Amino acid sequence: MLSDRVNPMTDAAGDGAGAAHGAALAAERARALGAFLRARRESLDPARLGLPRAGRRRTPGLRREEVAALADVGVTWYTWLEQGRPVRASARVLTAIAGALQCSEVETGHVLALAGLGDAAPRLQPLCERLTDTGRMLLDQLGPWPAMLQSPRFDILGANPAFERLMGVTLADLPDADRNCVYQAFTNPHWRARLVDRDNVLQHMVALLRAAMGEHLGEPAWERLLARYRAASPEFDALWQQRREVRGVENQLKRFHHPQAGELHLQQVNWWSVPRNGNRLVVYLPADEAARVALLQLHAQSAEVAAPTHRH
Repeated sequence: MLSDRVNPMTDAAGDGAGAAHGAALAAERARALGAFLRARRESLDPARLGLPRAGRRRTPGLRREEVAALADVGVTWYTWLEQGRPVRASARVLTAIAGALQCSEVETGHVLALAGLGDAAPRLQPLCERLTDTGRMLLDQLGPWPAMLQSPRFDILGANPAFERLMGVTLADLPDADRNCVYQAFTNPHWRARLVDRDNVLQHMVALLRAAMGEHLGEPAWERLLARYRAASPEFDALWQQRREVRGVENQLKRFHHPQAGELHLQQVNWWSVPRNGNRLVVYLPADEAARVALLQLHAQSAEVAAPTHRH
């Protein structure tokens, strides 16, 4: 006869495992927050903030006591925060610290997210991890202008032929796991050769990923993605460990090198399918007449190659 009686030993073990996982995640967040605050503090120039150069500075950037004074918090408490100790901090206090460290809006949001004080609204999963018929129609309608649909994890859900021509890839030839902008930028020599300002682009990508990771610490899919990047690219691993910058997605001018068309100046424009955690449509529009003509020519040449040959 089956019993519906709860086994207290099993139940207690489950509760214990859950508590241990929660404690480990909190410790990871605290270490990440401390590391970011320290990196930000050490990047600042005291002279630009109007602080006196009293005494010899043994470390770069601001002193901890200077940050504490600017944020109106205790030096010992702030030191513990940087050391990743389990201290409690309100959103108001962390915002003051971010202000003292000259953080941007994106960086301030990153600080709050690492402290578990980000947007309290439930995270929405991407509506679809595969390209829908509507998404394909949208990409195709953009014609000669390179465009792709990207997930919050930087996976390429779909792209039009113009984007594949621009980056020198054919998505259908890539394994599903490799259809990712960050992975391609750090591992694919054809993709990398198309980036004129490659060093800046790669640093920007790492900063984007760090900002996104701040909202997904402990989530297996994101942690596996990060581990794969670090294992696949020593360059990525070095940037991840050395730089603590965070950036938000923004419309920006980018330069690409195409083997036939030469250097192309394109304006990256972004649209989201939903306001929070949605897929992102990325379109590269010509920033000058030379780029417009070149993209139209590449589009026309591709159409001629694809057109069927008629025999008379």
